[in-house]
Amino acid sequence: MTGSGAPEGDDYSATVLGSHWFSGPPDATKRMPPESVAPDRVEGSVLRFGPGVTAAMPAPFPVHATTALGPAPRRRRLAGLRRYALAAFVLAGVLVYLGWQRFGPGIEVREVAVSTDPKGPACDSAADVVAVVGTNGRPGILTYRWVRSDGTRSEQLTERVPRGRREARLHLLWTFKGTGSYPAKAELQLVSPGQRTAAVDFTYRCTP
Repeated sequence: MTGSGAPEGDDYSATVLGSHWFSGPPDATKRMPPESVAPDRVEGSVLRFGPGVTAAMPAPFPVHATTALGPAPRRRRLAGLRRYALAAFVLAGVLVYLGWQRFGPGIEVREVAVSTDPKGPACDSAADVVAVVGTNGRPGILTYRWVRSDGTRSEQLTERVPRGRREARLHLLWTFKGTGSYPAKAELQLVSPGQRTAAVDFTYRCTP
């Protein structure tokens, strides 16, 4: 202890306290205590006096003006990411739709019907037998053959159906010559896609 009553050491700093911090009777030989100083504010059990900060609540690091502006760039980044995510979602949907249109399910046959003029062809003329093949509107190739009741059949034939067309018309021209009467039958045999058959009966009549 020195003559001035201050503790030794480099870390010592004086703090002015109110008179209620002193205990015991006042000493007339000593200087009268200064007027009490009211605390700035009370935080829990820590009392703060004057404009300084007590050692019990040290500032962990200096606060700069740029610290308060930190959330703004983050919000801008999040908004930009949301916009990019929405654009990517729309683009992915368009690509999926185009891919389905191009590489989705192929042509499917829904129904097959065969018809011709019920009166039959005239003398020495041809009967126009028509097969109508209903599809799902997808592009593809139909493979088929015609079978006639006179024991003949065609080789395998193909018909390319473009996108959006929902039916294909397949024709058989069957020529008749001579006089007399002949009951005829024409049958369409669909080979692919799927296997289906449809037929029509008619009679060729030619009298002299």
